[in-house]
Amino acid sequence: MKYLIAGLGNIGKEYEKTRHNAGFEILDAFAKASNVVFSTKRYGDLAEVKFKGKTFILLKPSTYMNLSGNAVNYWLKAENIPQEKLLVALDDLALSPGTIRLKGKGSDGGHNGLKHINQVLGNSNYARLRFGIGNDFPQGYQMEYVLAKWSKAEYAALIPHFEEAVEVIKNFAFAGIERTMNVYNKKKNIDMKTDSQLPVLE
Repeated sequence: MKYLIAGLGNIGKEYEKTRHNAGFEILDAFAKASNVVFSTKRYGDLAEVKFKGKTFILLKPSTYMNLSGNAVNYWLKAENIPQEKLLVALDDLALSPGTIRLKGKGSDGGHNGLKHINQVLGNSNYARLRFGIGNDFPQGYQMEYVLAKWSKAEYAALIPHFEEAVEVIKNFAFAGIERTMNVYNKKKNIDMKTDSQLPVLE
């Protein structure tokens, strides 16, 4: 059974460790924990993780954020993966840094990556994992904020939460989205200094 896990972000060294690349960071944590590496393919970098009978196709689109739908749609078809087995990981301004929320569907919330995926797929009925980046910026400076790099201290504090997001993705596959949401979304906002782990549900 295969799942497509698409982490949203922008390619290029100038975008590494920026807030808008939280989706890339989650997939990098997944690949690192699984001892796999990404290969450059059409529309993005891909890695394959096999875990307890499930296959996770990890996709980091190379289309840049605003055209993410092209990569997601192509690899859904290329790997013959139904949309209900798609999960998109992305940054979220509405959540405090490190906070994770899983949803089964919903609006794009002003996120350009989701907006393009919705346009290309023709609907918004797919799972998404939102990773909080906070919104501590003056009015009119949203773009500068999301494209700015985390400080070294901020990034170090977020690493456990990127890793925790990987466990949530595994739960999505093994326990289903409803059960995972019921267990996980009840958690309060994450303390950046707390390293909590969610075990894989059986």
